[in-house]
Amino acid sequence: MSTDPTRGTTAASGTAARRRVREAEIITATRRLFDERGVRDAQIEDIARSVGINRAIIYRHFTGKEELFSLTLVQYLDELRVALEDAAETTDQPRAQLVRLVEAFVHYGLAHPAFVDCAQSIMRRQGGDLLEEVSESAMYRLGQAISGCLSVLTRTIEAGATSGVFHVDDPALLANMLYASGLGTLQLGRVAMLVSEEAPGVPRISRVTAEQVRDHMVATALAVTAGAPADA
Repeated sequence: MSTDPTRGTTAASGTAARRRVREAEIITATRRLFDERGVRDAQIEDIARSVGINRAIIYRHFTGKEELFSLTLVQYLDELRVALEDAAETTDQPRAQLVRLVEAFVHYGLAHPAFVDCAQSIMRRQGGDLLEEVSESAMYRLGQAISGCLSVLTRTIEAGATSGVFHVDDPALLANMLYASGLGTLQLGRVAMLVSEEAPGVPRISRVTAEQVRDHMVATALAVTAGAPADA
């Protein structure tokens, strides 16, 4: 009796391919619900229903809600990276390039509010806690997606530092901080409300525009990268 040694390999390959397709369907459905309802209102039951599966099947593909949300964030980040790369290619001047990158980040964030929610929800978790709920492979994919975006910004800051336009000791650290603070500012842009004091103890609510958010983030990025010369 002869056996085909490639038969088992082919079957395993087919199973893996079907698994990847199903995972992609679930992530796409999650992304769609995020965009329609927001992160907080996206429930596992609704995601499963939109794919036409039982919620138990979702937990066969993902360790839990945190992993599913993390991999959905990867999809947003991959899009953001492309937007940043396109913006960076419009000029080779570090200062102008930085402005274009910030503008692209603001545009994407305000156009995709669920991205901001999802990114902030992941960042609020302690690293150790997240590692307990998300598989190593998913964390690797999330790390790749985040670093892919940050590397575009980091390269611009490094180029500016090399040319003397920027005065930055640690471009990677600054890129991370601009990303984190930018998410918070984008949240203010979504709320679109500015709280100030009309008189002592009397609050005043006014409107914050997308243009104000953009201009503030651009000015902040230019200020922190300009810094001061080391010998000043």
